[in-house]
Amino acid sequence: MDITILVKLTSRAWSLNILALMHAGTPGRQAPLLAATSASRTAFVQSLDHLIQLGFLERNPGHGHPLRPEFRLTPDGESVAETASRIVNAVPDDNDFALLRRSWTAPILALTDRPQRFSTLKSGLITISDRALSTSLHRLEEQEWIRRDIDASHRLPFPTYRAVNQGIAVNRAISLFA
Repeated sequence: MDITILVKLTSRAWSLNILALMHAGTPGRQAPLLAATSASRTAFVQSLDHLIQLGFLERNPGHGHPLRPEFRLTPDGESVAETASRIVNAVPDDNDFALLRRSWTAPILALTDRPQRFSTLKSGLITISDRALSTSLHRLEEQEWIRRDIDASHRLPFPTYRAVNQGIAVNRAISLFA
């Protein structure tokens, strides 16, 4: 998966979950999807609209009521939904999944299959600010999804970041799709 698509996809909290549920066969109506995600209605609708704008979901013509439409995966959405399903299945615990719903978690984990410097991560995630990257790395480190090591082999030591534990499972789920 292209990193820019992953960044756009994960910018809404429930996008991965909605795609994974639809891939698993949950009906494409709002009520079953909303009940399965346990998201707030507002966050859910924003994620659903976001997926439609990205071209991964579309209204199912001829099905549903105008006020309660039915949705289906587009051809692009089917391949992305398969990856979303693998990512969601890599983190089965609801407490851990809360971290995965945060904007930059999946894109950072996608880039840290091998040790990476802060500047390399920042250049790989073009639109991320220093503060957002730093905060996300701290959260991932606290959850033990990223390990921070100091590389002292150079004149000026610098930290490197690498996915571990659940983080490497998410990384592998994303890279299977690449």
